[in-house]
Amino acid sequence: MKNDDLAKYLNDHLPGSVGAIEIVDHLIRTYEGKPIAQLFQKLRADISVDQDELREIMSALEVKESGMRKAGAWIGEKLGRPKIGLEGKGSGDPGLFVALEALVLGITGKQVLWRALAVVQESWPQLQRFDFARPHERAIAHTERVDAKRLAAAGEALQPK
Repeated sequence: MKNDDLAKYLNDHLPGSVGAIEIVDHLIRTYEGKPIAQLFQKLRADISVDQDELREIMSALEVKESGMRKAGAWIGEKLGRPKIGLEGKGSGDPGLFVALEALVLGITGKQVLWRALAVVQESWPQLQRFDFARPHERAIAHTERVDAKRLAAAGEALQPK
């Protein structure tokens, strides 16, 4: 690895996926048996695929995972739970809106990650075997699905009371 900036960049994104999985796991448990849980289960599976691919990229570049950053993401998600305050009631749950918004922001981060890696791919022989268009398109689809749910949740949670 000849670029510490790329190593730091990749190590900034990996903890995001760790935190996202924590949030989604919590959402799956909270909304178990409700239709929205299926969205979260599919999202969790896809985040895991993206996380594995990111780890494979890091391995190809001989970038070591930062345990401190991953631990920070895990702790951050745990500390953020009271803010999200999921009640599991679905319709009108402000915690659901906040959780969906956090996921949209994280998924947008994945979009820019895959695009940035595609830009530098030619400069790194280790990256030649990766297809960054596929995970980028998956991230776009996730953003659209999750943002639609986020906007529906906003319409219900942010009404005058």
